[in-house]
Amino acid sequence: MRVGFVVSRAVGSAVARNRVRRRLRALVRDRIVDLPEGGLLVVRANPSAATASYQDLHGDLDRVLGRLLGERTGGPGQRSATGPVARAGPGSGGGGD
Repeated sequence: MRVGFVVSRAVGSAVARNRVRRRLRALVRDRIVDLPEGGLLVVRANPSAATASYQDLHGDLDRVLGRLLGERTGGPGQRSATGPVARAGPGSGGGGD
């Protein structure tokens, strides 16, 4: 599994962006064994990730990965882009979605 992180300048200063990236990397590292072998995952941080707690990032990432793996807790087609982590999944890095 290859994982990429998109943390734009909209998230904040270089210090804030690096903190968000480190937190997301640590969270994904704990979950990578549950992800399909040979896949590609792109995690994009929203600007609210800069002020989100580690627990907020943890919950949001778990929710998004649950959707990715088919463990939907809400109704079909329900999606939230308001949390600290906007979207995760195949092709979520943009470019023709």
